Amino acid sequence: MSRVLPDELAERLGTDDEPIVVDIRPESDYESGAIGASRNVPVYDDLRSGDETTLRERLGEVPDDREIVTVCKMGIVAKRATRVFEEAGYEASTLAGGMSGWNGYERNSLGYRLRSLWWRLRG
Repeated sequence: MSRVLPDELAERLGTDDEPIVVDIRPESDYESGAIGASRNVPVYDDLRSGDETTLRERLGEVPDDREIVTVCKMGIVAKRATRVFEEAGYEASTLAGGMSGWNGYERNSLGYRLRSLWWRLRG
């Protein structure tokens, strides 16, 4: 399963290589702060409980002509969404660290820089 680091995603936003960013968090979390180019498909609670049905039913809402990058709070539940997209034939990746990673990237926090180094070393 593929992942995209926050700085890599930021570089691709607004370019010809821009992925479709699918934020799976609940609508209230999405409304309190999200990646500007993202769209909300609030299936986090279902996926967290192991139910993939809602996401599978909503796949038609997401175009399949570009890579999908899934986002949740920390990136853990988004991995399940990425797998569902891949099984449906989409090219999909998970945003490493989720919104926590994205927010750290935007603040250029020390925690983000250390995690980013760790992600890069792990490959």
